[in-house]
Amino acid sequence: MNVQLYDTTLRDGAQRAGISFSVEDKLKIAKRLDELGIHFIEGGWPGANPKDTEFFIRARDLALSHARLVAFGSTRPAKTEAAKDPGLRALLDTGMQVFTLVGKSWDLHVTEVLQTTLEENLRMITDSISYLKAEGKTVFFDAEHFFDGYKADAKYALRTVKAAAEAGVDCVVLCDTNGGALPEEIAVAVKAAGKDGVPLGIHAHNDSELGVANTLAAVQAGVTQVQGTINGYGERCGNANLCSIIPALKLKMGIDCISDEQLAGLTEVARYVSELANMSLDPHLPYVGASAFTHKAGLHISGMTKQEESYQHIDPDLVGNRSQVLVSELSGMSAITYKASELGLNIPRGERAREVLEQLKSLESQGFQYEGAEASFELLLRRSQPDYEPPFELVDFMVVVERLRRLPTTAVREYLLSEAMVKVRVGGELYHTAAEGNGPVNALDAALRKALLQFYPSLAAVKLVDYKVRILDESQGTESIVRVLMESSDGEHDWHTVGSSTNIIEASWIALADSLEYWLVRKGETPPGA
Repeated sequence: MNVQLYDTTLRDGAQRAGISFSVEDKLKIAKRLDELGIHFIEGGWPGANPKDTEFFIRARDLALSHARLVAFGSTRPAKTEAAKDPGLRALLDTGMQVFTLVGKSWDLHVTEVLQTTLEENLRMITDSISYLKAEGKTVFFDAEHFFDGYKADAKYALRTVKAAAEAGVDCVVLCDTNGGALPEEIAVAVKAAGKDGVPLGIHAHNDSELGVANTLAAVQAGVTQVQGTINGYGERCGNANLCSIIPALKLKMGIDCISDEQLAGLTEVARYVSELANMSLDPHLPYVGASAFTHKAGLHISGMTKQEESYQHIDPDLVGNRSQVLVSELSGMSAITYKASELGLNIPRGERAREVLEQLKSLESQGFQYEGAEASFELLLRRSQPDYEPPFELVDFMVVVERLRRLPTTAVREYLLSEAMVKVRVGGELYHTAAEGNGPVNALDAALRKALLQFYPSLAAVKLVDYKVRILDESQGTESIVRVLMESSDGEHDWHTVGSSTNIIEASWIALADSLEYWLVRKGETPPGA
């Protein structure tokens, strides 16, 4: 069975609140969709806005190796000749060879929204399709609200499908525009529409959280074209998510819609489109989300260490994703040994693993959380090794914040000074340094670096890029335990560390020291004389 993939991210997906693709964005996405193996890429509605019109002008020079670009439009208005409709003319002016026309298939929309007759709507469908077919074009018909129309008046909804077929349409796409249909309703209506022999497609929305399920049900019922968007972007609750549909078709249903190599690029495409959309990729999306193959429960991790497929429905490598194990108070010894083996550390099941696990649980009861602080957890494992020698050791610190006493040398605010004094041991020697900063954490960072840079000059590359504070028990007010999560970067790699205390400065100090120690350990830096 052959199934065509039709992407409408650039039109329907762009209707999601918060998304506004530039023309350049749309051209870049079209190129990546082509590389993914998408058969048809809907670029927009020419004439509806200047951006879509410009896209089709520039897209003429877009070198696509696989996909065909599609221009979207509507059937002619009531009581208007197709040849005189500026909307249809705008489609032809794009120079594209494939067009999709949307038209009504629900009698309610015909009489109440378009305010025309049922017979005139059928003529609008046939005239518009015939006009474009006479120009030698490939034409798809989006039967808008088909499933609602089928429930309201099945006979008329099917007449719209037949009208399109008689006009020579290449595919009738049945649309669940309001996203309210159930899979069994989809299957019944698709089979009824298929009796005319015209190729069918499916365009599902996700308002009932069934966009993907309805799409797959339609494929099982006989449709040969699948429409959707990357990451399920779209108006309201979104469209059917192609990032779930594609692997389901290929891996679950045995429909070879794209190559194995293209499928392995799916996660990368999902992330690429989310970046251009300026939307954070939902980590819990199936197949492509960062947490799609993440394991936390001890029982699951125990099974994973013995047989990976025991708690994964597919091999994540197939879609370009990866497995990962989170360690928390819910974990067992298997999680400890699994993570240790990933790092090349020897922490076998038994007493040592149990000690690490008990330490982990004790720290989490004090407010630490290692799910989002992989660098701090790695240090926890390394520090459990008998031969571990840290690149430096914290001894003591003091922070002073002054206001209106004297002018600072580095503080941003004119009359506010933060000064930190730090004692740190490196290679057996104790060093006492002080530094000013535009805040207590910045001052601590500067003082610590002043001591360490003389031994580890490469630390200058490490920068703090994010700093988050969370109060863990709001009922305690200013006495609450706070958790600090830091993100650091050397310009090439990012890592996260955590600190927790009733004192926000101490929590920050712990996270900051972990950040620098982690980087030095990863770089293989050793204390002087070691």
